[in-house]
Amino acid sequence: MVATRKITKRTVDGLMAGEVVWDSDVRGFGVRCQRRDKIYVLKCRYRGRQRWLTIGAHGSPWTPEKARREAVRLLGLIAGDKDPAQTRDEAKNDLTVTALCDLYVAEGCSIKKPSTIANDRGRIERHIKPLLGKKHCRHVTKGDVEQMRNNVAVGKTAADVKTGRYGRAIVTGGKGTANKTVSLLGAIFSFAVDRGICPDNPAHGTKFYPSKKHERFLSPVELTRLGQALTEAESNGTNPFAIAAIRLLLLTGARRGEILSLRWENIDFDRAYLRLPDSKTGQKLIPLGAPALSVLEALPRMNDNPHVLPSSREGKPIVNIAKVWRAVRKSADLEDVRLHDLRHSFASVGAAGGESLLVIGKILGHSDTATTARYAHLADDPLKTAADRISKIIAAAMDDKGSAVVKLSNRKA
Repeated sequence: MVATRKITKRTVDGLMAGEVVWDSDVRGFGVRCQRRDKIYVLKCRYRGRQRWLTIGAHGSPWTPEKARREAVRLLGLIAGDKDPAQTRDEAKNDLTVTALCDLYVAEGCSIKKPSTIANDRGRIERHIKPLLGKKHCRHVTKGDVEQMRNNVAVGKTAADVKTGRYGRAIVTGGKGTANKTVSLLGAIFSFAVDRGICPDNPAHGTKFYPSKKHERFLSPVELTRLGQALTEAESNGTNPFAIAAIRLLLLTGARRGEILSLRWENIDFDRAYLRLPDSKTGQKLIPLGAPALSVLEALPRMNDNPHVLPSSREGKPIVNIAKVWRAVRKSADLEDVRLHDLRHSFASVGAAGGESLLVIGKILGHSDTATTARYAHLADDPLKTAADRISKIIAAAMDDKGSAVVKLSNRKA
């Protein structure tokens, strides 16, 4: 049964199954009653072809007035030679930033390591989604990305979140976090461009805050204080595996995760190597000096645990030495020193001792030589050595009442 009259709420409420009413004000706009729902539709022609477009079911958000306005909008698109069906499909495919992030984590991180994916998830959940999550991808601008960067930098996403029975995530933000978040967002939008979800990458070209490299190296005096603090902690009954972990970090230059997850099968005592099947840069060999070997040889082996540094949980490695490290560094008056600075200190001692940056980079497992270049200023500089030698000759000439000048003149002749 088909009728024509102005569509109102009373009209819609009175419809019976199978009935269709066409609006008397907007041509092609109608409502039809199916078995369960009453559906607003638009019957129109685009380039000579008849189209039936579904506007939506009666109810929130569609009222007769809103549906009529939508019909008028769609007719306007047709008048402008735009296919309303294509426009509708594009709108459906226009993911929100939240949906895009979820898709990226599910399908765009296959070559990333689990630890990297965990870091990405943290930045997505703590920074990107709260600030940009509700925006549609196609509508995100470079200005939106810059605003997100600024908000993260000033701490607008700071939070203290309970992450489990005992866990907490303390989110502080800051300029370094802002840079990393923008970099991640750029990777997410690059993924979207490759998938055809977005036409371009709004994060491209966004400026980063100047980075300040944390270059904290322990001096010989500080190394002595650290050694004394470790010995004292050991004698006071501190967890010996945590103490050993700190010693190994300093004596090998390895990363924290590489030492804490170390298994006995990874140690080649005969050739003095750690043979890691996986690390941040892939499979890796770490040469061991005699002191590091001595630390490893002194550790007891647990029958039910394959890890060099076992925890109290059966078969599991120690996972957190932060509490022990805080106590040790306080005792050594080194409270500004991070665990990762022990790796820097290993490299700085090598550079100051004349080891080549290439060799140091190989030991540390740097995949990029530029990463090792930060230690270049610690190595012996031939220009500095020459300047020192020349200045000493000049100083001697000035103090020796001209005798050194005579020697120089004779040498030149």
